[in-house]
Amino acid sequence: MSGEVINLRLARKRRERLAKVDEAARNRLLFGETKSVRAHKRLSTEKAGRDLDARKLEKPRAVPPIIDETL
Repeated sequence: MSGEVINLRLARKRRERLAKVDEAARNRLLFGETKSVRAHKRLSTEKAGRDLDARKLEKPRAVPPIIDETL
């Protein structure tokens, strides 16, 4: 019996770690955006909302509460 002795627990943990690294790399390609890209999207969305609100022709009026006079 000549061969290398392998600790199965360590081999399993090493295999699982490598699988997590591979999955993380795939997720970065599929879902990843840099912080600056996320910030740019957020700022442009906020600006578009402000621009839209600034160009409204009428301001929304407060609706008076309904008073039930049957009491």
